[in-house]
Amino acid sequence: MGHTNALSGAGETPGISSPEFWHQKQEWVKTMRLRFSRRPEFPDTHGIVDDEGMLNQEYFQPPKDALPPTERKWGDEEKRRLLEGIEKYGIGHFREISDNLLPDWSGNDLRMKTIRVIGRQNLQLYKDWKGDSKAVQREYERNKDIGLQHGTWKGGALVYDDDGLVLRAIEASNRANPP
Repeated sequence: MGHTNALSGAGETPGISSPEFWHQKQEWVKTMRLRFSRRPEFPDTHGIVDDEGMLNQEYFQPPKDALPPTERKWGDEEKRRLLEGIEKYGIGHFREISDNLLPDWSGNDLRMKTIRVIGRQNLQLYKDWKGDSKAVQREYERNKDIGLQHGTWKGGALVYDDDGLVLRAIEASNRANPP
């Protein structure tokens, strides 16, 4: 006996490789678009999909008078400012660094750049830590050494392992030579 078809609600379920399966799925998608994209109380939503439930690509295009996005490049000057911000405000204060030193970069952008510059994916143990460029470079080297020892140096950053070996190595390193 067949299963109830989740797409149409009745009958045999065609196999996933069946053209009928994909046709039913597309019809279901169009029905959902019409039901949830066109809201009577929001007239602006009526242009999202056409009467058949197909997406109106023009609706999603930027306005003709929109300015092109500003191209940002991360270079030595931006890295210098990030290091200046880490020294002045501390790790975790990315909004202040953004507001005062790198306004074209969001706090989250700067958090991601800090992961690369300090060489550790989890910055929690560095919260509020301040260091100059030499101290940041020492931390990068320390993190890289731990990562290489434990096979947890991934994409230019130390990542934690499931067994807690990396955390214990970090704690031991910090006891021997605090950041």
